[in-house]
Amino acid sequence: MLVLTDIEADPDDAQTLVRLLLYVNEIELEGLVATTSVHQKTMVAPESIHKIIDAYEEIRPNLSQHASGYPSAKQLKSLVSQGLPLYGMAAVGAGKDSEGSEKVIEILEQDDDRPLWISVWGGPNTLAQALYKLRETKSESELNRLVSKIRVYTISDQDDSAAWIRKNFPDLFYIVSPGGYGAATWTGINAVIDGIDNTTISNGWIAENIQQSHGPLGAQYPDVAYGMEGDTPAWLNLVPNGLSLPERPNWGGWGGRYELYTPELGNMDPRGFTGGVPVEPETRPIWTNADDSYEPVIASDYGRSLKPMGKTFDGYRVTLWRWRDDFQNDFAARMDWTVKPYDEANHPPVPALNHPERISVRSGGYFHLDARNSHDPDGDSLQFLWFNYPEVGSMPEQPVAINSAENMVRVHVRAPEVEEEHELHFILKVTDRGTPRLTRYKRVIVTVTP
Repeated sequence: MLVLTDIEADPDDAQTLVRLLLYVNEIELEGLVATTSVHQKTMVAPESIHKIIDAYEEIRPNLSQHASGYPSAKQLKSLVSQGLPLYGMAAVGAGKDSEGSEKVIEILEQDDDRPLWISVWGGPNTLAQALYKLRETKSESELNRLVSKIRVYTISDQDDSAAWIRKNFPDLFYIVSPGGYGAATWTGINAVIDGIDNTTISNGWIAENIQQSHGPLGAQYPDVAYGMEGDTPAWLNLVPNGLSLPERPNWGGWGGRYELYTPELGNMDPRGFTGGVPVEPETRPIWTNADDSYEPVIASDYGRSLKPMGKTFDGYRVTLWRWRDDFQNDFAARMDWTVKPYDEANHPPVPALNHPERISVRSGGYFHLDARNSHDPDGDSLQFLWFNYPEVGSMPEQPVAINSAENMVRVHVRAPEVEEEHELHFILKVTDRGTPRLTRYKRVIVTVTP
């Protein structure tokens, strides 16, 4: 992954970078590029990236007690570069190369078949310049090969180069909620939702679990100014938690769920806040907002330990905030890793299935979902929850119920009656009872045949 960040335009970029550094043992960073945006048009701030990496250097030895693979601060600092201190398309064209745009090209030209995820927290004009130069200097076949390796997840359109990129490179894999921020999936990370417990995004929770008594990296996490970590969804789906498959944004995950289509201008909040970036009609399909219908499950004092809340929520933000407590607790646990020894901190459970992740069943047939091989590295008690994710399968209007208590380790399901083949997605959610409680997942895809 390579990051483009307008750090210092808003404290949320620094917040997101603090979180990201806790996951660089699992996400291979190739670049951290300081850029401009509509909110910071004439300045880039690579020094702010270096400052946060300096704090990481102090806590890396403690982090490494909990998991392997954390790179040195020296290695991370070697990845820092910058784009031009110009706004949008003013930084795109002949003679507009920068350290950052050259870094994008350098990574793409490596002998590496893996996709390059470009996580855009500000304006994407550094990427636009790299694409411009590749188009000017490469053959059509080589250009197409390099572009096919790129996966973009950008937080709205924060300069006017975003629309240019999508128009000029129509096959580029691109996740975005274009238009006004009010129509953006990423706002689910910090939206206060009526009817649920919003504690894990409160300033008090952040102070207690992230900022205070969590060492030098926690101390680098600034107070919220406009919204907590609006940029973090641009990489959360890369965390290998068993839920998301990054190449399939429509499957959903911590960073939200997206479908491939051409959105209508009227659904893009065209008169909403964009900082001044024009909202243009989309000219081709992009990965963008998808709706979920979600009824939270809550703890029960007596009888079955988990029960439906009794209230259903719908919309595109739901696809992200439905996982919010899980990824906030994960963040808090990793912040504990920066200051606590292994035996005083919590670590994620390990879900394991007693059958393949893909199974087939006949129409109306019965089958079991079984996770009895799951375990916890700290020896914590485990809580299980199975549910059908109907929006992801081919029967979105017909949710499939679990025919036994959903919180058992092994559950019983009856397939729907079908006249043609259908695909159903079932999610296993395993949560430990450590502090903070941590969750991991397994996805089981069931093919139902007539």
